[in-house]
Order: sequence, then structure tokens, then C-alpha cells
Amino acid sequence: MAPGKKVAPAPFGAKSAKAAKPKNPLTNSTPKNFGIGQAIQPKRNLSRYVKWPEYVRLQRQKKILSIRLKVPPAVAQFQYTLDRNTAAETFKLFNKYRPESSAEKKERLTKEAAAIAEGKTRQEASPKPYAVKYGLNHVVSLIENKKTKLVLIANDVDPIELVIFLPALCKKMGVPYAIVKGKARLGTLVNQKTSAVAALTEVRAEDEAELAKLVSTINANFNDKYDEVKKHWGGGIMGHKAQTKIAKKAKAAESA
Repeated sequence: MAPGKKVAPAPFGAKSAKAAKPKNPLTNSTPKNFGIGQAIQPKRNLSRYVKWPEYVRLQRQKKILSIRLKVPPAVAQFQYTLDRNTAAETFKLFNKYRPESSAEKKERLTKEAAAIAEGKTRQEASPKPYAVKYGLNHVVSLIENKKTKLVLIANDVDPIELVIFLPALCKKMGVPYAIVKGKARLGTLVNQKTSAVAALTEVRAEDEAELAKLVSTINANFNDKYDEVKKHWGGGIMGHKAQTKIAKKAKAAESA
């Protein structure tokens, strides 16, 4: 080597000796190898790899499609349901007017027959029953005749075409209506498995104030907002990967 020439320094620098941490002699380290056929794999969420039953797959696909596709306003309005507190109050009122079961009906008719045998009239024997009205055709007929005071429509009726016209009909007839979660929950009001719609036609005098309060709240959320809701389409929300791809393209277009 020529005199005065210096050797180039090492490219990554010399490794400095690290001070070794003192090991605890009472514990033994057991490093694991998670390769194929080696240590047992740690528990992970593998639900995406599970082959679910067909009905579960259909539920998921239907839900995703309703988010991805553009949904017309008439269908999209069923996404907006009554808030939890108001719904609880409404169901509490409707529960007071549940239709009588077969056992209750038998008991009432027995008492009525005994009273008539004593010489009383039928009206004196048992007061006029008040009950929640259900059955799609029956409720539609009541709405058309403006006999209903409040209508509840389920948001998950399948096919949705069965009830899609009801909000427009209620609006036209000036009948208060609300879209609530769960046809099964409506079914519990009328002693059925499910019910697409339920309506109140009459209430007792002591419940008039409560009904009026509920109707004013429900009108503010549904009847008064009907024209506004009619303008808005639903869905059209892409997945995370598609959104990232669109954002990347937009960024590239801006920088170009």
C-alpha cells in the first residue's frame, strides 16, 4: 500500500459488543418454531376461512349487496328506524292492547255467558275490547278508511314489496306511521311468530295523553320528513380495498 493512503472504513461500521443482559437461572427460555409440523399455532380469528352454512352465506351476501348497490329511496327509507327510547315507549303502549289468547278468550266468554244468564246485556257483561290490529290487508283497509291512530311497520319484511307502499299510503291519508326494527318483535305484540305491520285504532281514556305524545314525536321523525327522505338514495358504499384503489387513482390524477 502506498504511503499516506488510508484504508476505507467498513460500510456498515464495526459491530459494538452489546452488554449481555443477566439471565435468570431459574427460568428456561423455550423459543417456538411455528413452521409446518412444528409447534402448535397460536389461536387466531379464523372465521373468514370457515365454510358457513348456505343460509349464513346468503344473509351476508344480501347485507353486503344492500350496502354496495345503489338503493332507491323507497327501499332505502327502511334503513332509518325509530330510535331505541321512543320504540321502547311505543311497544310498552302497544303491549297494553295485545290481542287476547285463546285461554283469555274462553274465560271472558264464560263470564259473559254467566252474566247474560243472570239477565244482563252483553255490553254490561264485558266492556268493549281494545286490541292491536294486525294482518297486512286488514291494516291497509283501516288506513284507507283513516281509522288508525298509529301504524308500526317492520323494517325487515321479505320481500320488501309487501310493505314498500305503506309509508306513502300513510302519508297520503295523514296517518302517523313509524318504521321499527324486527318483524319478530312486532309478532310478539300480536301472539304470532312475525308480523309485517301492527296498528292501534282506539285506546282507553287514560292512555290518550301518552299516545298523543308518541304521535307528535313519531310525526317529527317520519311523516314530516317523508318528502326529504324521498330524495335520498341509499347504498353505494364500496369496500375498503375499492376505496383505497379509488383514492390512489385520485391522488395520481392530482399529481399528474
